[in-house]
Amino acid sequence: MGRLSVSLCGVPLDNPVIPASGTFGYGYEFAELYDINLLGTFSFKGTTREPRFGNPTPRIAECTAGMINAVGLQNPGVDRVIDTELPRLAKVFHKPVMANVSGFSVEEYADTCARLDKEPQVGWLEVNVSCPNVHGGGMSFGTDCGAAASVVKAVKAVTAKPVIIKLSPNVTDIVSIAKACEDAGADGISLINTLLGMRIDLRTRKPVIANTMGGFSGPAIFPVALRMVWQAAHAVKIPVVGMGGVSTAEDVLEMMMAGAAAVEVGAANLIDPWACQKIIRQLPEAMDKYGIRTLSELIGG
Repeated sequence: MGRLSVSLCGVPLDNPVIPASGTFGYGYEFAELYDINLLGTFSFKGTTREPRFGNPTPRIAECTAGMINAVGLQNPGVDRVIDTELPRLAKVFHKPVMANVSGFSVEEYADTCARLDKEPQVGWLEVNVSCPNVHGGGMSFGTDCGAAASVVKAVKAVTAKPVIIKLSPNVTDIVSIAKACEDAGADGISLINTLLGMRIDLRTRKPVIANTMGGFSGPAIFPVALRMVWQAAHAVKIPVVGMGGVSTAEDVLEMMMAGAAAVEVGAANLIDPWACQKIIRQLPEAMDKYGIRTLSELIGG
């Protein structure tokens, strides 16, 4: 193993840098810019059982030290992903890919994950439990221990690949949610998803996005993300994938020192499509600066 090598749920990675879901498409778009095989892996666009057009526009807006988005899980549906997107990706990416899955009922999560579990290029299933539970009054699965655990159990019953549960930060106690997922059989957790935020345009006197509120991401949320990663990593024994405002090699090191086994990079990709490439290239220099021999020994250090 090299200096940058790590393992995620038993699957080796050349480095811990992972573009986050929703910021890297299905990969081949970025393959036109650089060789994406230098990545540890990437999490592809959030996929649901049925195609989704998403929310009305405007649905993305810049704000101080970040952005707000309410895209609404726009995606072509799992059948199209399997038939079209994955074969297209396989031509340019030769490593296991992380499949990000969203759903609005336990049954939908399980069905979508079961289909993706059969795909040889899928190495992990990253299950986003920040979606509203249509059978539970619209409350997010990720804000309730029991609801989160029910998704984990249903998905684990139909899959053989590692299941990583992506947690919402919009809770009062991230530790209880993380432990509930571990107890239900999750192989790992990833956090944080976006914070809930909004802005108002003073000229129009209306919210800047049509959905009124949306997910707030970018450098401004890094301290919150780091705190939650530290809390979760010290509460569970399964691997933690850290994300939220990561934009530099130093941010990656800080996340890993807090306990992350790997690190996802989100909004930075939308500002600079070469962000992950630059971070990976800068990691050895940053490690030398802080006397870090290998990344695997840094985790939780």
